[in-house]
Amino acid sequence: MDDLDREILNRLRRDSRTPYTEIAEAVGTSEGTVRNRVDRMTEEGIIERFTVTTRTGNVKAMVEISVDMNVDTSEVSDRLAEWSEVDFVWQVSGEEDIVLVVDCVDTAAVNELISRAREVDDVEGTKTRLILDERLG
Repeated sequence: MDDLDREILNRLRRDSRTPYTEIAEAVGTSEGTVRNRVDRMTEEGIIERFTVTTRTGNVKAMVEISVDMNVDTSEVSDRLAEWSEVDFVWQVSGEEDIVLVVDCVDTAAVNELISRAREVDDVEGTKTRLILDERLG
């Protein structure tokens, strides 16, 4: 990956629907070059997916999950990633092992999701932080 790839990725991170012609103009190359590089980065797994960020009025939260030290954290993460309310699953270092970023219709739904998480085999505990505001980086 070179500097041009990084510039293209930075544009796509802000808005994955940005037309390739607009990206090409901004980074000083052709639309074909942008298209080829995005295709290559997708094939190589650098770009994992294109996603949508919403402002639905829903309640967003980070649910921090701790698991037993003898547990396969990847396997637990895979199970949690299947839940429809989950936008992201991060395996992290620190006191907790997994962080879910969730988008629920209301606080009752967040509470229900937390209860479901606590019932998952190998989950030892949770901490939750409501997301009050967010900005694109």
